Amino acid sequence: MKVAILCGGMGTRLREETEFRPKPMVEIGGRPILWHIMKIYAHYGFNEFILCLGYKGEMIKEYFLNFEILNSDFTLELGTASKNIIIHETHRRENWKITMVDTGLQAMTGARIKRIEKFIDTDTFMMTYGDGVGDVDIRKLLAFHRSHGKIATVTGVKPISRFGFLSIHNDRVISFAEKPPVREEYINGGFFVFNKDVFNYLDSDDSCMFEHEPMERLAATGELMVYRHDGYWHCMDTIRDRDMLEREWQREKPGWKVWE
Repeated sequence: MKVAILCGGMGTRLREETEFRPKPMVEIGGRPILWHIMKIYAHYGFNEFILCLGYKGEMIKEYFLNFEILNSDFTLELGTASKNIIIHETHRRENWKITMVDTGLQAMTGARIKRIEKFIDTDTFMMTYGDGVGDVDIRKLLAFHRSHGKIATVTGVKPISRFGFLSIHNDRVISFAEKPPVREEYINGGFFVFNKDVFNYLDSDDSCMFEHEPMERLAATGELMVYRHDGYWHCMDTIRDRDMLEREWQREKPGWKVWE
């Protein structure tokens, strides 16, 4: 089963980083957040990825083309007809199959998904964004999707508020929480599962944004279900988010690290 990851946006709210690299290549703990996302899926046995590239997509291509070299001790023999590389020890081996697809510089999310249709050769596939991590149990997510028989499943998450929480009575603050409680409402946390029929709700025009008309129509026709995830989830939308994720990664057990 393929896992599509949207990697093409410009990440304008993270301009301090994305001026120089695509958002999925912004590092957490010395590794691109994209690597962290792929590790989550691979932990549950899903090792085939389709990366929907766009803005600075060549940097993602170069990273994975050189992945084994960057993570190995090796000897390079020059002066021959072709470079001879001898890998002595691989410090990080990932058994991943990665298809990289240029889905356009200006394309919105729906158009990017539509443009990978020809690479989906199973009735069901997964999709997520290239900037969000969580301890989502992918096997349980898939089982839930298969149980209801609808076209699409979205993972609903409860984000922590960015601001301190005030508990007020008669204009008097009776308590303050610097780390406020989780909000009650679920939001779109990515980690989708789709049947191939989802492509009937999309078109390849650059302006097709999946989160607008396609998702609204799926919901209106009763074809969109939610998998409720009450565990860890965080997206990297701003520098503050990046810093929070970096601090989380330094903990003994980072919230999204489901692998060993």
